[in-house]
Amino acid sequence: MEFERYAVYYAPPVNADWGRFITRWLGWDMETGREMPHPEAPELPLPVAEITATPRKYGAHATIKPPFRLAAGQSRVALEAACAALCRDLAPLRLDGLELARLGRFLALRPCGDQAALNALAARVVEALDPFRAPAPEAELARRRAAGLSPAQEANLIRWGYPYVMEEFRFHITLTGKLAKDRLAAVDAHLGRNLAPLLPAPFAIADLALMGEAADGRFHLIHRYALSG
Repeated sequence: MEFERYAVYYAPPVNADWGRFITRWLGWDMETGREMPHPEAPELPLPVAEITATPRKYGAHATIKPPFRLAAGQSRVALEAACAALCRDLAPLRLDGLELARLGRFLALRPCGDQAALNALAARVVEALDPFRAPAPEAELARRRAAGLSPAQEANLIRWGYPYVMEEFRFHITLTGKLAKDRLAAVDAHLGRNLAPLLPAPFAIADLALMGEAADGRFHLIHRYALSG
């Protein structure tokens, strides 16, 4: 399959109950490249398909290196080799756990406890793979700026092509699009009952996933690389 952009994600283990829940919740399995039936949730104020419409195409993930187009002279083969070499040098991580959190008007999973090692890992990946990133188009830069950026985020956008990296990075697994306050509370309660009991404690990060974005905007797993440093 040909891909228009690439990214490096954390993806839940395929055998984890909480990861399987999120895959069904979002309705897209990036491991197999298939749509999934959403869970039945008649008590929610909106269909799950509407609640998850924005994050669906990305699948169950946390962004480590944001999506990018390949730079001139670079290739997918070279990118895969660089990811493999990098992950052989990165150590696996063990955090206290994951928790359900409200981030503005959407819901996500966030790590518990000290995240310094996780933030350092993400920064290393962003920097090490940056030679593969083509400069972002002006239209994309303008769209990012329209959301309102701090000086640090603007500097990241110019240097790394994305505002929320390096010191602005916040690991999160997105579960919904933006929701009105009353609807947000109802979805939060639903996920608190059905997803929160499945969340891992401790939370281990043992590999990273190289992803490709197809022409339809859906992200597909290319390969998982074990962290073995």
